[in-house]
Amino acid sequence: MTDVIQLLPDSVANQIAAGEVIQRPASVIKELVENAVDAGAHTINVLVVDAGRTSIQVIDDGCGMSETDARLAFERHATSKIRKADDLFSLHTMGFRGEALPSIAAVAQIELRTRRESDELGTCLTLSASHIETQEVCSCAVGCSFTVSNLFFNVPARRKFLKTNATELNNILTAFERIVLVYPNICFTLHSNGQELMNLKAGSLRQRITDVYGRRYGQDLLPINVETALCKITGFTAKPETARKKGAHECFFVNGRYMKHAYFHKAVQQAYDRLIPAGTHVPYFIYFEVNPADIDVNIHPTKTEIKFENEQAIWQILSAAVKDAIGQFCEVPQINFDTEGCPDIPAYNPVAIPVDIPQVSRNPQYNPFREKAAKSWESLYESLPKEPIEQEQSLFPNTDEAVIGGQSVELTDVSPLHYQYKGRYIMTAVKSGLMIIDQYRADVRIRYERYMQQLANTPSSSQRLLFPEVLEMAPSDAVLMEEMLPALEAVGFELTPLGSASYAVNGVPAGIEGLNPSRLLQNILASSAPVSHDASSINHEVALGLARQAAIPYGQQLSNEEMDMLVNNLFACENVNYTPDGKAVLCILPQSDIEHLLK
Repeated sequence: MTDVIQLLPDSVANQIAAGEVIQRPASVIKELVENAVDAGAHTINVLVVDAGRTSIQVIDDGCGMSETDARLAFERHATSKIRKADDLFSLHTMGFRGEALPSIAAVAQIELRTRRESDELGTCLTLSASHIETQEVCSCAVGCSFTVSNLFFNVPARRKFLKTNATELNNILTAFERIVLVYPNICFTLHSNGQELMNLKAGSLRQRITDVYGRRYGQDLLPINVETALCKITGFTAKPETARKKGAHECFFVNGRYMKHAYFHKAVQQAYDRLIPAGTHVPYFIYFEVNPADIDVNIHPTKTEIKFENEQAIWQILSAAVKDAIGQFCEVPQINFDTEGCPDIPAYNPVAIPVDIPQVSRNPQYNPFREKAAKSWESLYESLPKEPIEQEQSLFPNTDEAVIGGQSVELTDVSPLHYQYKGRYIMTAVKSGLMIIDQYRADVRIRYERYMQQLANTPSSSQRLLFPEVLEMAPSDAVLMEEMLPALEAVGFELTPLGSASYAVNGVPAGIEGLNPSRLLQNILASSAPVSHDASSINHEVALGLARQAAIPYGQQLSNEEMDMLVNNLFACENVNYTPDGKAVLCILPQSDIEHLLK
């Protein structure tokens, strides 16, 4: 019987490793940029074509590599970061496994140009599917220039499952932002298809956050700075009024490495307890500096999950630091007037200081309209022809009944009188019992169907702004904005691109007066999924996002006429039971249940 266990070739082993390390073009950029940072680069330029499908180029001015190192760098587990197992507990670099370059080379075509400062000439190395094709001397600048072409060309199944260019570019921007936020002292640029998306100069951390996400972030940041024997925590959190349900940028970094940590996220959220609405989040950028021996980063291929030796103690320090930052912001200073040396001003005393107050007489029986008003106004209309009073129309002219909660309800039996409960629910009597309607969700359903009709038929009218507003956004949001721009214009927005991920808002849809246009668009982008693709899904996201932001908020008091109109419009919709995202709009408390409760 022959042996069945065989040693896999290096090319196959590298492709298997690439399945964990290189998941999409963003993974390539992350690994190459981190290597450039470890090489001591001061300027890093990233250029992508077709969201990384066609080519990815990363150019740095780091220390460079020799001819031997350039070739050895593409071997598995070849690294300059560690020498022995104990070095894993004192890591000060981003990479250490030696898997990134061989994994990239296994699924792409690579050209590397590199030179050290002490060398007169550099090395040019070309590889394809882990095989070295050429290696020759060349003239190049100090540092490294990696060009990765035709990613996943030899793994068609992986290439087929890549998302659209807009989605992949959004992932690239997200990975790029996580790196540039750690190294504000390094200059970064990012170009996509020849267009500059980011050009970040070296500066302070606050300036870097402002350059990446816009000036509004710089105005809303609260500094955090605490140092203990266990760790040092620095960075920024945001003011409570910046809370939003989706799209808040929440970033943790430990020793210069981005990480995800649900336990620490809970500490930040608890610090905002009762300061922000439930279900919302605030952006934060928090940096931990801990002893490398007290953490373990080698538990996941992406290195975003990190174990802490003193998690509970650091949790308490983090919570206290965030609460202190919020407390300093919310504290209202007392105003003390320095009256020393100033003359005393006596208080007003009507007895001591007599004042002549003029006396005004009035006649309470005087009415200027008594003599001039028509005493018999009905006579003015006697000459007009009398028309019979039409029978009162049904509250719901488009339909006679609706199915609510599995039971049929005759809409003509709905009472025209309504009661608003706690500024949230509309209660009205029906033949089968008591109907309870969520006013916000009902308005979301009404507005959503209205906007979808506008997108499907004719563009909506726009309300021009007297003074246009400038909308600034992160580059990742700008990519999504380009996809959604035709749909936004169809519902009534008038937007003019200004470059550098900013737009001028010249007009807004009619019927949303009183809302801030810039914040409205930011919330729509934040609530929209970045995995859009066809026109119908984009229209759905725009209509739903605008309906959520423009709908009647909880707590707004409505008159009976307004509630009557809301109920009327709701039952004219195609679906009265659920919102577009599947939440219940109304329910009916049956009469039998009410009688049973009151026995």
